[in-house]
Amino acid sequence: MTIQEKPIAIKKSRSYLYLVSLVAALGGFLFGFDTAVISGTISLVTKDFGLDAVSEGWFVSCALLGCILGVIISGKLSDKFGRKIVLILSAFLFLASALGCMYAGSFSALIIFRLIGGIGIGVASMVSPLYISEFAPSRLRGTMVSLYQLALTIGIVVAYFTNAYLANHTGEVHSNAALQRIFSAEVWRAMLGLGAFPALIFLLALFAVPESPRWLLTMGRKDLAARILTKIDGEETARKELEAFSGQRISGDEGSLKTLFSPVYRKALWIGLLLPFLSQVCGINAVIYYGPRILEQAGFTLNNALGGQVTIGIINVIFTFVAIFTVDKWGRKPLLYVGVGGAVISLIIIGLLFQFGVTSGPWILIFILAFIACFAFSFGPVCWVVIGEIFPNGIRGKAMSLATLTLWIGNFFVGQLTPVMLQGIGTSWTFWIFAICCSPALLLTWKLIPETKGRSLEEIEEHWQRSQSIPK
Repeated sequence: MTIQEKPIAIKKSRSYLYLVSLVAALGGFLFGFDTAVISGTISLVTKDFGLDAVSEGWFVSCALLGCILGVIISGKLSDKFGRKIVLILSAFLFLASALGCMYAGSFSALIIFRLIGGIGIGVASMVSPLYISEFAPSRLRGTMVSLYQLALTIGIVVAYFTNAYLANHTGEVHSNAALQRIFSAEVWRAMLGLGAFPALIFLLALFAVPESPRWLLTMGRKDLAARILTKIDGEETARKELEAFSGQRISGDEGSLKTLFSPVYRKALWIGLLLPFLSQVCGINAVIYYGPRILEQAGFTLNNALGGQVTIGIINVIFTFVAIFTVDKWGRKPLLYVGVGGAVISLIIIGLLFQFGVTSGPWILIFILAFIACFAFSFGPVCWVVIGEIFPNGIRGKAMSLATLTLWIGNFFVGQLTPVMLQGIGTSWTFWIFAICCSPALLLTWKLIPETKGRSLEEIEEHWQRSQSIPK
């Protein structure tokens, strides 16, 4: 049945597009909350369990290992069973993790529940931007996918606020022994357990959204996909996208990752592997995870350092709006050039300030905020936009899983090695190494990444098939 043959007219609804995209973006909120909430718990958990630097790094990075496992399974699952059901799985896992961490009876149990939560976050980190990329019309795709990064940054700042609030109220006395333990004696339990609320909201909201229309098309369910596409962007656009999908050339290896290793998609593969990895080894999560320790080294007290983390989170949110309002207007590459360049300069200056002992006054915090701002309108959102649109329809789930895997591998190493680096080589060299690791993203943007603003997913795929060269 074609769109013209449907007996019931379907009206275009912009609010429907935003509502569904916002629900999917809640996966980013969980990602951000889990990433940031750990920063307020590290010193507390280290004290309660008597952890050394290696165990402290394992407490932080065990969830990242879970994320890697989640990403590995999410691509195949989402291609086989659909994007929606896999997102529901991720919400359930995070809910179980938050409650488990709050009531964990030992450090081993805490690690197990952190791993479970990591699996859920890994799944959501891949499938949420994938779902939005496939759901949004081409002219708004960058903006819609950037909502995922916005939700991620809001999750970070909410975690900072709740951490700071709970840390400042640890002296309160509760009549109930369990509440006294969770909210006062071992307040890190409350910090981790609060993640259950957004996880439950995400879980319930997912039952109200449709399946990805492009996944439906790959499954041959054209009628349902047509109805969804029509409601998203109108009948004429839906008809064109269905025709573009139907006109794609089919290869014998469709659905197999072998497709990515062919000469046609080799550049897309390199972009997908390198851009997410570089976005993590630039040091963003060293600031997110270990910000209080870094700010304490700059002369802040613990409570003031947590307050500084709140400021970092707010700047992260504010500058993500720059990407939301410009990524579909200015394009992906200009944002990467300006943002990555600014991040490298900021990292170098932070290292110099620590090297020459300029730790009094606001200068360390100012340049950390500059680094966060540059990341927030470039690496953060643009990475998700690019990897969500450069891969062919038939294997987008598997390919994004592979790309997101490199992101979490980079994140894992940063989480595990940062405390060792801070202790072993010092704060200055830690930031200079991050600057060195960040710099290759400029070359990657110049040489490999195409400008994809305004192109449909089918047009991008046709470009790779038509030519092995990337337009400048």
